[in-house]
Amino acid sequence: MVKLRLRRRGRKQHPFYDIVAIDGRARRDGAAIERVGYVDPMTSPKHVVVDMARAIYWLNVGAQPTEIVRDIFSREGVLLRRHMEFKGKTVAEIEAAVAEHKQRASDRYQRLKARRKQRGLDRIKAAEDAAKAEEEAKRRAAEEAEKAAAAAAAAEEAEKAAAAAAAAAEAATEAPAEEAPAEPAAE
Repeated sequence: MVKLRLRRRGRKQHPFYDIVAIDGRARRDGAAIERVGYVDPMTSPKHVVVDMARAIYWLNVGAQPTEIVRDIFSREGVLLRRHMEFKGKTVAEIEAAVAEHKQRASDRYQRLKARRKQRGLDRIKAAEDAAKAEEEAKRRAAEEAEKAAAAAAAAEEAEKAAAAAAAAAEAATEAPAEEAPAEPAAE
């Protein structure tokens, strides 16, 4: 069975893929029957070139695209063009529909890219907010510890004062009993 799949080319850390028609049993980078297009994923957005006529030919003779190649064909309008040809639409209608489809795909790409960027910024802001909240919690904990230490010191001082007052009161009650002068006898 013939498959439409990607064949890797390029150097280390810089891949470049050909879209090829190849025997399904052949290895990934093996000899292909025909090159249908290529993809450069290192650019933003990905640079994709597809020979529409040859891609449609291979799809019509039964070649099965892989998931990634099917997604690429869908984005580039190959599948839409093939569908509209089956429906018997005119060339002008097909070209208009494909151009509109490509524009929608490009807009979707830009919208999703902006959303991903915003999510990244939101994560950074959330991390900063969490760090600030943690610092605030530490500061509050330190203040509470200071207040607790001051309250403990005040309680200790109050205890000492109460003990001293109790000792003084006890001493005062014992002292008048011992020093009580003898009253002169009344005659």
